[in-house]
Amino acid sequence: MSITENLVTSVAALEALYDAPPWAAVAKETDTLIAPYRTFIELAPYLTLATAGADGVDCSPRGDAPGFVRILDKKTLLIPNRNGNNRIESLRNIVRDPRVAIHFLIPGCAESLRLKGRAAISADPALTASFAINGKSPQTVIIVTVESVYYHCAKAIHRAKLWDASTHIDRSSLPSTNAILAAIQWRRCRNAMQIGRRRRSDPAPLPDPRADEPGPASIAQ
Repeated sequence: MSITENLVTSVAALEALYDAPPWAAVAKETDTLIAPYRTFIELAPYLTLATAGADGVDCSPRGDAPGFVRILDKKTLLIPNRNGNNRIESLRNIVRDPRVAIHFLIPGCAESLRLKGRAAISADPALTASFAINGKSPQTVIIVTVESVYYHCAKAIHRAKLWDASTHIDRSSLPSTNAILAAIQWRRCRNAMQIGRRRRSDPAPLPDPRADEPGPASIAQ
């Protein structure tokens, strides 16, 4: 079996594989923030923001106390861009392509809320100051004009057992930040050594069969 076999390359072929969505799945979509959807957003402490631009697509998290996303009116949301790692990939994308998608989550709630719209970035001092916490204002605020909102059913979160504490993984079993950085540096050093060997040898040597092995155990944690 090859993963490139039986690829779906047309919308018609894709739709032929699935039944039509049930009535409720279609009826739940609106183009404005109806009262139930406003309540969900007001109680959500976390969202992921998807964007697209010249450098590719991006999906980044945003989180704060419930209500950190401000509902200006039935078509407009305001999201403070709190200090983070300063990669600002989402913001760069919004400047180039305003289309965004947002996924809101509430801990303990199996349903979620999906939103699509167009965004702009404001650095207005009065607006950013209105989002200040402990005297610290965000550098910018993302203004989202809502185009569609959709209440997503609980199936995915139930299957993932996302809020089931008995399935939560001990953080110590996952790679640490130092382990990740060490693995990246080891790969760069390995690649640099391979390039050096190729330059000194003609023809180029055969690839090292251990090329994809992790670095020394001493830097793996």
